[in-house]
Amino acid sequence: MLPLDCGQEFDPARDAEFFAGLPARPGVLLIEMREAGARPHLVRTADIRRAAERLLSPPDAASKRLNLRDVAARIRYRVTGSKFEQTFALYQHAKQISPGRYRDLLRLRPSALLKVNLKNEYPRCYVTRRISADDGFYFGPFASRRSAEAFAEGFLDLFKIRRCQIKIRRDPNFPGCIYSEMKMCLAPCFAGCTKEEYDVEVGRVLETLDSTGAALTAKFERDREAASEALDFERAAALHKRLEKVSAALRGLPELARRIEDLDAVILAPAAEEKTIAVFPVRGGLLAEPIFLDFGELSSQPRSVEAILRQALQPASNASEKRGEHADASRRGQYGLRAVPPELSEHLSLIARWFYSKPREGEILFREDDWPYRRILRACGRLLAPPAAPPPPSAGGPPKA
Repeated sequence: MLPLDCGQEFDPARDAEFFAGLPARPGVLLIEMREAGARPHLVRTADIRRAAERLLSPPDAASKRLNLRDVAARIRYRVTGSKFEQTFALYQHAKQISPGRYRDLLRLRPSALLKVNLKNEYPRCYVTRRISADDGFYFGPFASRRSAEAFAEGFLDLFKIRRCQIKIRRDPNFPGCIYSEMKMCLAPCFAGCTKEEYDVEVGRVLETLDSTGAALTAKFERDREAASEALDFERAAALHKRLEKVSAALRGLPELARRIEDLDAVILAPAAEEKTIAVFPVRGGLLAEPIFLDFGELSSQPRSVEAILRQALQPASNASEKRGEHADASRRGQYGLRAVPPELSEHLSLIARWFYSKPREGEILFREDDWPYRRILRACGRLLAPPAAPPPPSAGGPPKA
């Protein structure tokens, strides 16, 4: 947990000295009460000193603003270097202080995801905000339900799995839906395909999502090249149009969206201390405690920054083991979420809120076969670089006509 590592006792008789000792910097502020068992007041703020003055200064009789001067005993606070660090610290302490209310306090809403319900005999792909350990395939998170539905609409046009919510009875007398009439569904509802054929199509959907589109794109590219080499230019042209349709459907896929179990990344943000970067690891969609890299101090260390990152991000106990398990699962075609930590949905929401914010403060780098250590170091350099000065005004005045 990110600690509230600073604090002061509050004495109303010496409030001027008390306020002067607080930093005028962004952070998380906790005001503890004198009465035993009273709930403390937790806030995040862009200015710790100003927030304390607003809450603890002598009250204005005409104002209805919250004032805690008469009940406050002490404050604890943490200076934060970025909005993401501030949000994560607020989440951790709100969860500890108000376990029944912290979601409402932080306005935490589960992120929108795509789900393929593999327990259904004839699975379909749809948008959900609920994650369960039900062997379902979960893909995301997206910025909103609307954006997830917009992507799913174009993406599912590439395949022929069902979109209806009816119970499949395989009745030849069933009239079918509009998608089956347009030949955009294999129509298991009226036995338009075998179970094996439908399973193959679902496998194509899973493989495409699992590879974030790379598997489907590569297949069409190979088929197009083969058709060109065989001088079947008509088929090559048709495959090229199909490839363009695939590219258009995948163009709306955000970089963050991927199979939840494979959401491994690092979020980099400036820390409160000078020349320091906070590295927030994300493993399987779960946030871990940050690693603080003080480049001013590390310059004199015998170990390189890359070695420190390797030790922190890739523990010997499970580094290659985890990747091996994922590879074996992919080879066997085993998809589906089998374990859901209780905080997974909340961490995904925090990550998505930061990733889709505009402007976004900090950078995110994703793990592929290994952690991108060199790119992490270059990103740290960019975050530590001073902001570029605006160009000087031109010396000659406006150009002559």
